[in-house]
Amino acid sequence: MAAPSNTQPGSPNSCRNEPTAAKVSQLQKAVKEGSVERARQLLEEGADVNGRVEGGWTPLHTAVQANREEMVHLLLEHGAEPCARKDNGATPFIIAGIVGNVNLLQLFLSKGSEIDETDNNGFTAFMEAAYYGKQEALKFLYETFSGEKERYVNLGRVVSTQQRQVHKGGETALMDAARKGHISAVQTLVEHMGASLPQKRNTILKQNKTGPIVSYLLDCGADVTGRDENGKTSLILAAERQSLELVDLLLRTGQVDINAMGHDGKTALKVAVEYDHEEIARLLCENGARVDGSNVEVAKLNYNNEMAALLLKFGDMAINSRPPKEWEPISKRWGEQLRRLHSINSPQIGKLNVQFDEYYRIESTSEGGIYLGFHAGAEVAVKRFLLGSEKAKREATCLRHSLSNRHMVKLHGTETRDNCQLFCLSLCERNLEDHLSNAKRAVNCHHILQTLLEAVRDLHSLELGHGDLHPRNILIDADDKVLLADFDQSSSFAEGQRELIIKEDLEALGRLVPYVVSKGEVPFDGPDGEDVAARCPMDVPGHLEIKDLIRSLTSPNGGNSAQLGDLIHHPFFWSRESRFEFLAEVGNNPDIEKNITESRIVKALNCNESKHLSGVAQWTKKIDQSVLKNMNQKRKYTYQDSVTDLLRFIRNIRAHYDAKPQWFKEIIQNPSRYFVDQFPRLTLYVYECLRHADIRLHLPHRVQG
Repeated sequence: MAAPSNTQPGSPNSCRNEPTAAKVSQLQKAVKEGSVERARQLLEEGADVNGRVEGGWTPLHTAVQANREEMVHLLLEHGAEPCARKDNGATPFIIAGIVGNVNLLQLFLSKGSEIDETDNNGFTAFMEAAYYGKQEALKFLYETFSGEKERYVNLGRVVSTQQRQVHKGGETALMDAARKGHISAVQTLVEHMGASLPQKRNTILKQNKTGPIVSYLLDCGADVTGRDENGKTSLILAAERQSLELVDLLLRTGQVDINAMGHDGKTALKVAVEYDHEEIARLLCENGARVDGSNVEVAKLNYNNEMAALLLKFGDMAINSRPPKEWEPISKRWGEQLRRLHSINSPQIGKLNVQFDEYYRIESTSEGGIYLGFHAGAEVAVKRFLLGSEKAKREATCLRHSLSNRHMVKLHGTETRDNCQLFCLSLCERNLEDHLSNAKRAVNCHHILQTLLEAVRDLHSLELGHGDLHPRNILIDADDKVLLADFDQSSSFAEGQRELIIKEDLEALGRLVPYVVSKGEVPFDGPDGEDVAARCPMDVPGHLEIKDLIRSLTSPNGGNSAQLGDLIHHPFFWSRESRFEFLAEVGNNPDIEKNITESRIVKALNCNESKHLSGVAQWTKKIDQSVLKNMNQKRKYTYQDSVTDLLRFIRNIRAHYDAKPQWFKEIIQNPSRYFVDQFPRLTLYVYECLRHADIRLHLPHRVQG
């Protein structure tokens, strides 16, 4: 394969042979010195007009950089490639933008240059003119561009994937002009060319030691709340520039986070202390900058007693993040790691002491993981999010209500470090998945599920849905309290689809029921459209109530937040005594006592379905006959095989049990156990009959509501 010609745009300058290389060097020298006659002589002697030196520079590139118009015309007359590219991709046209020569810009456009062509770093001639403050070139290029001018003016630099990974690219002409301090170019771009103000960028502060440009852009509405590629805020950059004027200007906006940290962990105050700039440090302290021990130590290392005294004056705002020396961890699960964290000199972030190390990691997440830490001395789980991410916003929205919701993890506080927001949360021992997998641990399934229903109900009352009710997102603390966590997929009812949000949470609760009662043996996840109730094991106590609870949660008619208020008082959660009392109270209804067959409650309970109710259709034969005979005495009619008569029988047993003879009590023993165990389907049947007939008088108080 033939070697590429070194006259091709962007070709490397290699393999040149003498005397050709010598003549190219001589030609370059003549061009730099502006010696037109010497250049002409060398060209007539055969010097390569497109020959390259280090960096891919051709004589034409050099002539444009030197702003020598006569030399440019000479080279073009002798065949110079007008669109040749240096190794960095720069063309003569782009270099003409740097020197601001309008005549050369016009010339190269006539020779085939594109007005929006870019070099390898994404620079256009327009951007270069802005960067170097070349007003006339800016105006010429703006007026000459025939396309969408707003796009041209606000074009951000497009760079390679590798450069984007190190946060390069995206800068606009306005950012370049501002960064280099060209106030006239900035005003022209904003006022006459429609340049968009910098948003979420702080490059305008990188090279500015005074505030005219910043002041002008702020007056125009520029955003100063963002960060640069090193995570530094506008305030940190102003402190680095040691500009009291800029620091004061930014603080006056009321928009900057005074305690924010860059990727290096330094706040604006820390920077001011390191630079020994006492005036800036004082201004920051007076405006609420948080002082910690590390700042004081830096001042002492700098032998600046005045600075140290200043910091100590405001130091009462600092809070030691570690517990006292005489301390024992509350957590048993994480005790060893917490003791080690307590003993090491790890960095303090505001009120937080944390070490982002694998040893202290609780769990991995999509945005940085969850770690052990101390916040104002309390043991916490530190959950990291990318600063300003959608997940962080959703988490924060829910956690604002954590103090008023007893079934949610508590938010102790938030801090900012690098480009991350840190949520300091209740430290728990394990998630529900781990809790159920430990066969030695006693598990109160009823308590867990009732707590979850209450937690979701309370969340819905705040017009919020969880969106990710998975066993891993349900936590158990050191006191065995069940807490709802992980709200980064939550939704506000205000976002629309209220019924869908509620329905999704209820369906997840429905899948949690068989998972919990089977202690994890029934998987939480299952195929879409599956009958979740069918997954409930038949050998689990109370499986009828469990199936009914699941069907109530996963029914197609779900999506009603009031439904949770009812289901929290579902018979599944009742004790044997509560079930007995419920049946006796229904049996005490006057219509049942008088056997008013046309009554709604009597008709509802004695419907055709009751004839097929296992164990009830012939209940008089299941009862001890001597007991039945005793209860039939002094009645105008004997008990019949109907649900209402059975309920009346239960009511009468409860009312007269104490007056019964000893033999009677020895047969019945515990009335609640006797009747609930004898008729296991009765409670759920009566409960459902009353609910479907909308007869709520005898239902638990919350269900009535």
